[in-house]
Amino acid sequence: MASPAPACCNTPPCPDGGAAVAQKTKHFITDDCELSKEELDGLMREGEESRPFLVVHHLLDVKEAGVPVLLPGTPVICRVDSTERYTTRSKVRVCTLYTVKLTHGKFTWTVKRKYKHFQELHRDLYKHKMMAHFLPLGRFAAQRAQLRAMTEEMPSLHGTERMRRTSSKPKYLEEYLNGLLENSFCKNYHGMLEFLDVSALSFVSELGPKGLEGSIFKRSGGHRIQGLNCIGHHQFCFRWSKRWLVVKDSFLLYMNRENGVVCFVLVFDPEFKVQVGRAYTDTKYGVCIQNFTRNLVIKCNSYRQAHWWSHEINRLAEPCEFLQVQRFGGFAPPRENTLTKWYVNGSGYFADLADALEQAKEEIFITDWWLSPEVFLKRPATDTYWRLDQILKRKAEQGVKVCVLLYKEVEMALGINSGHSKRTLMDMHPNIKVMRHPNHMSAVVFLWAHHEKMVAIDQSVAFVGGLDLAFGRWDDSQYRLTDTETTNHISEEEPKAPLAEPEAADSGDQVDGSDFAQDPKPTEPEEVKEVNHVDLKNNTQLWLGKDYSNFIRKDWVQLDRPFEDNIDRTEVPRMPWRDLSAALHGKAARDVARHFIQRWNFAKIFKYKNIRGKFFPCLLPKSHSTADTLPFTVPGSGKASVQVLRSVDRWSAGTCESSILNAYIHTIENSEHYIYIKNQFFISCADGKNVHNGIGDAIVKRILRAHSEQKKYRVFVVVPLLPGFEGDISEGGGNAIQAILHFTYRTMCRGEYSILMRLRELENQWSKYITLCGLRTHSQISQSLVTELIYVHSKTLIADDRRYIIGSANINDRSMLGSRDSELALMVEDEERVPSIMGGEEYQAGPLTLALRKECFRVLLGADSDPKIDIDDPISDCFFLLGWNAAAKLNAKIYDKVFRCLPCNSVHSMRELKEHSGLERLCDTDPQQAKEELEAVRGLLVHFPLNFLSEESLLPPLGSKEGMAPTGLWT
Repeated sequence: MASPAPACCNTPPCPDGGAAVAQKTKHFITDDCELSKEELDGLMREGEESRPFLVVHHLLDVKEAGVPVLLPGTPVICRVDSTERYTTRSKVRVCTLYTVKLTHGKFTWTVKRKYKHFQELHRDLYKHKMMAHFLPLGRFAAQRAQLRAMTEEMPSLHGTERMRRTSSKPKYLEEYLNGLLENSFCKNYHGMLEFLDVSALSFVSELGPKGLEGSIFKRSGGHRIQGLNCIGHHQFCFRWSKRWLVVKDSFLLYMNRENGVVCFVLVFDPEFKVQVGRAYTDTKYGVCIQNFTRNLVIKCNSYRQAHWWSHEINRLAEPCEFLQVQRFGGFAPPRENTLTKWYVNGSGYFADLADALEQAKEEIFITDWWLSPEVFLKRPATDTYWRLDQILKRKAEQGVKVCVLLYKEVEMALGINSGHSKRTLMDMHPNIKVMRHPNHMSAVVFLWAHHEKMVAIDQSVAFVGGLDLAFGRWDDSQYRLTDTETTNHISEEEPKAPLAEPEAADSGDQVDGSDFAQDPKPTEPEEVKEVNHVDLKNNTQLWLGKDYSNFIRKDWVQLDRPFEDNIDRTEVPRMPWRDLSAALHGKAARDVARHFIQRWNFAKIFKYKNIRGKFFPCLLPKSHSTADTLPFTVPGSGKASVQVLRSVDRWSAGTCESSILNAYIHTIENSEHYIYIKNQFFISCADGKNVHNGIGDAIVKRILRAHSEQKKYRVFVVVPLLPGFEGDISEGGGNAIQAILHFTYRTMCRGEYSILMRLRELENQWSKYITLCGLRTHSQISQSLVTELIYVHSKTLIADDRRYIIGSANINDRSMLGSRDSELALMVEDEERVPSIMGGEEYQAGPLTLALRKECFRVLLGADSDPKIDIDDPISDCFFLLGWNAAAKLNAKIYDKVFRCLPCNSVHSMRELKEHSGLERLCDTDPQQAKEELEAVRGLLVHFPLNFLSEESLLPPLGSKEGMAPTGLWT
């Protein structure tokens, strides 16, 4: 049983009241969400050019409501374009195949039909007319008047001399079919719809052109991922099912037309191919459609139909960009002129994300390593309007489909409680669906995680980076260590404009990406006010409950009681969180959404392949042909080239890719002046045994090249001073902390593979090329001076003031190899240029990258408080040696003198660590002098202590649980 909140808690009572307890006993809401009357009226309205995308999520509702498949008031015009004559297998009959070209508004497509298909259509219509005539039921009343206008007899192709002329046959059939299509009943009769190869998905413009459709038999099985086939590919281990196949410009699907359930989606990828014949299908008239995850076999009625399907699928897929392996081995190409925006810290990111979520009309996709439903996106919170779960509930009630993919942790090893997150969200509304992945036993995945962080809205705007929507992540450039109830928080931010219309976006806008004001919320629905039993209108705290955290002091526990403090905020400082993320629009946002859809559909098939119906729906990617029409834009976005990168494997997404690693190495190797790396981990330098990624090797080679060419080149590395594991560093920190420190020092300075060891030919000149730093700050709690490291969680690389990478990928094998953790990142390259300075000379920099680098350096060096600090030229000797390195050295010296903080360079062994912990601290013996010393601290930079515990082996003891774990767990 959970313990009550400690007396030291200064957080207001739980804003959930009794709701949080009640949720524990609720079951997931499973009742269907039907279309509203307004939505149905819109679907019945004449003159619409296409169907709205919401049809995708309501196929059965649309059918049961009697919404016509064809667009009301829009004619269907057919033209019998050509004929093909062929001999059947008996070599006696000569058959004619008619090519019928159809136009319906802006949609065009082609079907091929034999004469017998025209006859069958006519017989079906005639039969239905007779039923309506002789069965005077009420449901036929509206159709009788329409049917009276229909011709009763099917024209014969073997009657008069005129009909014997071949040239007149197509024309006669064309006139006949156009005549039927002018009759509203005949046009919408199900037999006619099958003749025309149309369905409810045909005229959704967001899905792209009409494409190819038709009724097929598909064979079960064929999955290429271990665990998805019952026994394997075998002629006796499958069944045939009748389905409706739909082929679009970047994917195909098959669905059950009766219940409107999309059963499977096959996205086009570099492995995509279509093969015909028994050799590939073990089936007469079979077609095998293959991509990275499945060999889908369908059965046609004839040899000619099989080849027709093969030809048309290939024709539709040929222009698709996803069929080729893109730059860096990625799945998506660089997207030019993409509106994008960077964020340093969570305050501006969360605020813009909250506003963007408010704009959602169709879909919200979220994937996180950890998600806290109770996290507030705008602060300080005076009610629950901007709390994540309430935002998602509000949008779900408006009809938006919310799909959330969470990493399913190994609960014995990790306490992020994804089960609580899933239950909390899914109990709110049936439009919110949450899946956790992987299933550890069936997938045989115990060590690796889904680590990416991403939100996509209506497949048009996306947010990507290092920030989970979770506790402890929100911060701003002040990096406060305290947050007590009496703290008077003054906003440092300026008012921010509401989300702009597309035409208002301007690439020349100021882009600072840092902190933004909490703009007023929209009119609040009455029901939202009743969610809580506690009034928060006088709240001044920025971090409520478990959001106030110091996870090295104490990791999160009891996350199902989110508004109880995890640590004593009157005694323990919080650990500030530094992170970077980005927003993007258009085609690049579609690429992000496509990645999510690929993962969602893969997880659905893998985990819920035996669950019928639509509880977890298959998702469909929107066409890139409509991506330039933006429903809204994030304010302050600028234009650049953006490429979506990822690390995925068969276990995580059904495909393999390591484009993030390739992009990092390429950027480092081709950088001309500097690279700036800010990352949660720094584990690299391949040895072919324990570490395999070559990022550190690329850094070494680039520095050696600069030295041999006698050119100025700088490498800035900023990492956290300690790994993010619970442990008391004064006692060694524990096995997990020491294991990460071992591999970090192995990368930096210890052992033959380390960067500094391989730069030994430079003798003592390595410090002219590379600097290794961490971040630290200080404050006061209850009149006592305190210090804490700033946890660097960023995953960022900036190069030459012209390009940068922002994402979720750490610099280690787990994130970079692709075969381990799944990750997502963006490569942003400026297409415009602005005047700047580099190495004392005029330089053309990219506006977005330059602004990002300056924002990072401004805060780290405290440039706002010292006008003498010039951050314009990042590689000049004055800046690198006297600005950056001198500040890091001075700050580290002051913190060591005042707090004797750890880690530090003076402690080389466990014996010295024990002695160090017993020494008096200036902050305790003479607080006034300590304050005076701290006044000289400039910014946040401190040198990384390269000699800390240098005489100790930091690998976990073999007998410990950490020591028995595979080395790959730490690297």
